[in-house]
Amino acid sequence: MRISTSLRGALTMAAAAAVLFTGAPGAVAASATPAAQAAPSAAHPGGPYAVLRPIVALSAERLATADLVAAAKWGTGSPIDDPAREQQVLDAVAQRARELGADPDRTVAVFRDQIEANKIVQRGLHRRWAADPAQAPTTRPDLNEVRKEINRINEGLVRALADSAPARRSPSCTPVLAVASAHVVRDEHLDPLHTIALARAVRSVCG
Repeated sequence: MRISTSLRGALTMAAAAAVLFTGAPGAVAASATPAAQAAPSAAHPGGPYAVLRPIVALSAERLATADLVAAAKWGTGSPIDDPAREQQVLDAVAQRARELGADPDRTVAVFRDQIEANKIVQRGLHRRWAADPAQAPTTRPDLNEVRKEINRINEGLVRALADSAPARRSPSCTPVLAVASAHVVRDEHLDPLHTIALARAVRSVCG
């Protein structure tokens, strides 16, 4: 039986995501383990897929705000790196994790990756726009309004991390997360830049 183009793409993305999550030479092999093959069937209430996919979906939603941040900073000379703002975010999510009874250190680790992933998108877009000014944005979003949206997503993501602690500690987490990532990439039609950034965003979810 021939594999459809969309399915082939999803399987390829799952393998690629596993490599980026672990950075290990055997990561591709891990994506083909029985745990990975069983991951789609785990999409039931309480199953690992059901609690890990929201983390990936929220991470993709957060990445979408990077396009707006990049547009807001484009042509202003504002640096992509913003250590003060980044520390505010990390302090806020650590405190929220404590309030929810979650591990603040693990939560901060995930959000460090989220921030770096956001910057991957911003840098990629700025390079693209510099190379082809015709693609550059013609309007500048209000960065304060964008940050309100980021804060909303952050709250959902902290809650999703708190709700998924057992699944994230499970040995099956990496392959299941890879499959969930492949599905989000497919469903959200992410381009290569945002796909790479998504893998970076969820790198510390498992463990």
